[in-house]
Amino acid sequence: MSCRRLKDWFDERYDLEGLAGIARGKHVPSHRHDIWYFAGGLTLFLFCIQFITGMALAFYYVPHPEHAHKSIIEIVTKLNMGWLFRSIHHWGAQLAIVVLFIHLFSTLLLKAYRKPRELLWVTGFVMLAVSIFFGLSGYFLLWDERAFAAVRVATGGAGNLPVVGGLIKGFLRGGIDVTGETLTRFYAFHVAVLPIVTLALAGAHVVLVQVHGMSVPLSQQHRQGRPEPFFPDMLCKDMIIWLIFLGIVVTLAVLLPPEIGKKADPLAPAPENIKPEWYFLFLFETLKLFPGEILGLNGETIAILVISAAILFFFLIPFVDRRSAAQQKSPVFTWIGILYVVYFAVMTFIGFVS
Repeated sequence: MSCRRLKDWFDERYDLEGLAGIARGKHVPSHRHDIWYFAGGLTLFLFCIQFITGMALAFYYVPHPEHAHKSIIEIVTKLNMGWLFRSIHHWGAQLAIVVLFIHLFSTLLLKAYRKPRELLWVTGFVMLAVSIFFGLSGYFLLWDERAFAAVRVATGGAGNLPVVGGLIKGFLRGGIDVTGETLTRFYAFHVAVLPIVTLALAGAHVVLVQVHGMSVPLSQQHRQGRPEPFFPDMLCKDMIIWLIFLGIVVTLAVLLPPEIGKKADPLAPAPENIKPEWYFLFLFETLKLFPGEILGLNGETIAILVISAAILFFFLIPFVDRRSAAQQKSPVFTWIGILYVVYFAVMTFIGFVS
């Protein structure tokens, strides 16, 4: 009876039937490649896990160079279930970035970026960049040797950009070198700035998906099956995938909890054979391809410029491939997409095994 009264209370104030009608009226195209539609919802689910576990950890983390490393150890060793929350937060971040890369590359190869969906690509691309910075900033909060060296290399690489490099490096570090001020800035980014930006981007992305609908690949436009209703059919499938990935995250968290390295010493040299997180490995390996000097110019600066140009072109693909979603295929951009995917995969693999 109480549930009925609660429903009646809401019905008097809000048009619940109207909202339910909108949900029932939404349909999702059915075709051979519709499995890629689930990546977007899965990314949103993994982000929710990150927000929940991140808020719990923020109550106990101390963003100070003298106490940051110790507070992580105390969360893991003294706080009830603290080790599990930290481990879930770590593995949830890893899988969220994996799924985001899959979502972006599938959008690229299926040409789902084409007119009129350019802004969907833009918001998704920026969200991936924000997520990578999320990972880097959260990684630095450990304040251990590996994280300290990785952030010094990453911010130093940004400093090699002509004209604006020095400003970017100084802004990220909060000074000339990586110090406690950098930790404070990265903490502010991680718990305040980036979550707000992510919520805004995710909200805009979801709204744009509702406005434009789901993209259908050109090859499947005449081979579609009967559209499936989003509610309850597609939503139930989404939830099944979410539960499977929740199980994967928890299993990884229990069986492979992340390590905590030695406390960072700003005056000590970087540990030998240090590598960045996996999503930076392709950049790390690309830098190795360039010699120290090219025609009298700094090789690292040239490498950063080439990488930046490649990323900028990747971002601008919807505005370069100006065909609409209903127009003919473009094998050139298909091969460009394949080249990006293969290069990223190969260089990441080389980074793992080298």
